Amino acid sequence: MKYNRVLIKISGEALGDNNENIAYKNILFFANEIKKVVDKKIKVGIVIGGGNIYRGNFVEKTNIQQIDGDYMGMLATMINSIAFKKVLENIGIKVKVLSSIEINKLFELCNHDKMQEYLDQNYVIILAGGTGNPCFTTDTTAALRAIEMKADVLLKATKVDGIYDSDPMKNKNAIKYNQITYQEAIEKNLKVMDLTAFAMCMENKVPIIVCNIFQENSILKILEGESLGTIVV
Repeated sequence: MKYNRVLIKISGEALGDNNENIAYKNILFFANEIKKVVDKKIKVGIVIGGGNIYRGNFVEKTNIQQIDGDYMGMLATMINSIAFKKVLENIGIKVKVLSSIEINKLFELCNHDKMQEYLDQNYVIILAGGTGNPCFTTDTTAALRAIEMKADVLLKATKVDGIYDSDPMKNKNAIKYNQITYQEAIEKNLKVMDLTAFAMCMENKVPIIVCNIFQENSILKILEGESLGTIVV
């Protein structure tokens, strides 16, 4: 199946490396992968996590409340979104960043109408700031934004090439699923996305594909119908 409108969720960790929280070489690689998709006239929305800058375990080590920690994570997604926007623009892609949290000098406020308007004008839209509320992950944000932009698919771009029955980084005998249902993913408590995101996509019939963002051309191949990664339907 070919897809014409996609929401891509990129983990914050993927933007960094062992030396830098925001590694230019990683962002440039991802930007060029996005450009291949845009050149095929596919509408693209992007949600970026903040884990390269802020990790939730910081809360556990301090007296900071979870809600304050969540807002720190939202701000981290904004930093990543600005960095990604600038690199995309440098390679000739039209980009708008819409934020769930109002910062007038940097972003327009995210709403459904504005998302549709910019997609219709062939902008890539980057959706920053999470849902704007604490206690929700960027996976849930991705599910929400995919629903709002009427995406054909939610593509979760990670460091692994799909969903496994256990962590393939720790278990060399982990078994990969080529296809799995939302209900199975929820019942098996698979950690690739949180349960709220799975449930929202199930209710709104948005398929999820998990793939390796570091595999060159993987995003374009999937959107053009090639069977890569794991699909959740």
